[in-house]
Amino acid sequence: MNAIITMLCGVAFMCIPFGCQAQADGWKLVWHDEFDTEGAPDKTMWHFEKGFVRNHEDQWYQEDNAYCHGGLLVFEGRAEKSPNPMWRKDSREWRSSRDSIRYTSSSINTRGTFQFLYGRMEVRARIPVTGGAWPAIWLLGTGVEWPSCGEIDIMEYYRIDGVPHILANAAWGNDKHYDAVWNSVRTPFSHFLDKDPLWASKFHVWRMDWDREYIRIFLDGELLNELRMADIRNGSIGNYGNPFDKPQYILLNLAMGGDNGGEIDDASLPIRYEVDYVRVYQKEGL
Repeated sequence: MNAIITMLCGVAFMCIPFGCQAQADGWKLVWHDEFDTEGAPDKTMWHFEKGFVRNHEDQWYQEDNAYCHGGLLVFEGRAEKSPNPMWRKDSREWRSSRDSIRYTSSSINTRGTFQFLYGRMEVRARIPVTGGAWPAIWLLGTGVEWPSCGEIDIMEYYRIDGVPHILANAAWGNDKHYDAVWNSVRTPFSHFLDKDPLWASKFHVWRMDWDREYIRIFLDGELLNELRMADIRNGSIGNYGNPFDKPQYILLNLAMGGDNGGEIDDASLPIRYEVDYVRVYQKEGL
């Protein structure tokens, strides 16, 4: 069976110069966003999340903090204080127990507009590396609760015990609700700084190659993590299947603080996470 593409909203594709090398290698560009128009991200391609969403994070997600400018998609993490509209007196739930919003950022995804099964995904981006920054490039499945839907983290950056790391992960389900089986590779950020002390000031290319046998995650051509598909199986909640045999959609976000982001360095705010492009390729016979 050939690779499957699931698309809505009628996105049209063509051979353009940046795709020619990939096509020479047998890859065909099937979906992309170059962020070349000014203003908000294309809402036929991207949806925004709103509010306090996950991981006890400190930021309130809102549309204002993501915009296209100069050929880049820019996420801004800001210190902005306002009342929390979700606040409820005496609430113990983390979203509604906070009486105020202290930080804002954005999170966008392609759920309902584009998802794909197998292929190559490339993202060129420049990430913030200050305290509290938690930028990410990731994918999720649908049709069953997390983590049995499957999650692929092409990129996460945050501090572990105070030490900055870049992570390449995947997660799936077991027999317990909302409890993940993780395959996570955590590379100390010093590994990249040793090769280039100016690494943080530059753009870098994250790539995922995903087929029936492997999921491989690369950073600037360096393999960070390799997962063998035969080793991945959900528990009973996911009917013992492999969630990565089904399509996934794309998420980009800049989180702050929370479970993994750590203490936010207020002096560094606002911070910017800049994405040059997102491209998905496929080829026959994957």
